[in-house]
Amino acid sequence: MSFYKYHIFFCLNKREDGEQCCSDFDAESIFNYMKKKIKSLNLNGPNKIRINRAGCFDRCYEGPLMVIYPEGIWYRYSTQDDIDEIISNHLLKGVIVKRLLA
Repeated sequence: MSFYKYHIFFCLNKREDGEQCCSDFDAESIFNYMKKKIKSLNLNGPNKIRINRAGCFDRCYEGPLMVIYPEGIWYRYSTQDDIDEIISNHLLKGVIVKRLLA
């Protein structure tokens, strides 16, 4: 049994070489938005949801990206509305948001 129902990782890498990276797309503020939203819904903690920072996923050209375990579902997002859709559909209903798959 997993410690968390869902463990979510956000790429927050900042590339030094000037190449595209997830941080170029406001990934940090969207990460903070999702953490705050999950906490406000009381969905964080053991047997619930954990959201973590991650380094480079080595898929910078696709960013910004997040991955949800245990399923290993990769999402590309661009707005807080995308995050709200992932929360309401994937995390609360178990329905993958196909339009955001990466």
